[in-house]
Amino acid sequence: MAMEKKTSVQEGMACVTILEGKEKLLLRHHPWVFSGAIAEIKGTLTPGAGTVVRVETSIGRFIAYGWYDALSHISLHLLSWDEKTLPDAKWWFRTIRAAVLRRSFFFGERSGRNNACRLVHGEADFLPGFAIDLYANVIRCIISARIAWDVRKMMVDALQRILKPSLIVVTTDSAFCGIEKMSEKTEWYRQGVLVDLAPEEIAPVRFRENGLLFNLYPGSGQKSGFFCDQRENRARVGVYAKGTAVLDAFSYNGGFTLNALRAGASQVDAVDSSESALEQLSAHVAMNVEAGKLPAEASERFTVVKSDVFEYLRDMPNRKYGLIILDPPKFARTRNQVEAAEKAYKDLNRLAIQKVAPAGIVATFSCSGSISRERFQTIIAWAAKDAGREVQILETLGQPSDHPIRLSFPESEYLKGFILQVI
Repeated sequence: MAMEKKTSVQEGMACVTILEGKEKLLLRHHPWVFSGAIAEIKGTLTPGAGTVVRVETSIGRFIAYGWYDALSHISLHLLSWDEKTLPDAKWWFRTIRAAVLRRSFFFGERSGRNNACRLVHGEADFLPGFAIDLYANVIRCIISARIAWDVRKMMVDALQRILKPSLIVVTTDSAFCGIEKMSEKTEWYRQGVLVDLAPEEIAPVRFRENGLLFNLYPGSGQKSGFFCDQRENRARVGVYAKGTAVLDAFSYNGGFTLNALRAGASQVDAVDSSESALEQLSAHVAMNVEAGKLPAEASERFTVVKSDVFEYLRDMPNRKYGLIILDPPKFARTRNQVEAAEKAYKDLNRLAIQKVAPAGIVATFSCSGSISRERFQTIIAWAAKDAGREVQILETLGQPSDHPIRLSFPESEYLKGFILQVI
């Protein structure tokens, strides 16, 4: 083992040794190593940038090859657990290609009612820091880690070769720029070449979800501009909308609203704090009515309300809605934010459970990866107790197959949902 260490350093590769007792999860292929788990580093690192390193246990056993960057809040990302396979340019291309091919059922004639999907789901696809979505012929790449920013050109080249999109938009995630010491940037690539474009120069991209039409405005909006992780849940929740008044809280640009209108909701009130999102929602309804995807009178069965959702819930009358949909943004981005997030989720669900109509439905979601499904269910139980109402779980919801959960990386399960009946 000592000879292996010497050889790896002589070949120019630094070697990171993990503290005894900290290696168990890593040997089971968990990809994150924080600085507190590192015993020592031997060899040369690239100052201010990421470096491919060999990672070993305290007794010299090979664990994996990883990417070390002292400026990242996750110091070391493990990439390849095969000692014979270095994470070089060929490895990146093969890994990206494999992730895309696993989504092949979304492409071409098989796409059917949907031509928007996630191509890369970060560490679940062995590609840390990348959330990459396809909308018709445009790819949107959101970067949340320094490693992804460092190798983005390889990602762009691979996606261009494999899918030949008309445009690739690469954006750093503003929520992670601070802790990752990255700048907020957006890059535009046509035919794999970096070009100088402004968002207003880009025409909206029209795509399909559940047979409904939506527009994406590349380079603008929250995250990817559209959340395709709720695709199946929107259709499922819509089943409960027929003939009832619906509150779509945190409606954004209308995914749940359109599905509820198509299902026959008597009224949908879409509430969001973003005026531009509500304008897009109204445009989406009009576009689908014009295309015959929604009945003509759907335009008369919805309203948009620019408001803080918590304030709206507190002020609205009891029993106004038979279905309340709660799809808030991520309240906990880091573990330090969990306590505050739990209070927010509890308050939100308490108000909805308290005010929904008798035997009404509450569809509630959390996209905070730091809060487990079990914990989220406990929070809802607390909310029901404080609301003084009994609640049944009718359905348990999650993320779709293009957002897979890697068993060795449970953090890849971030979207949790329940359809509740309040009795």
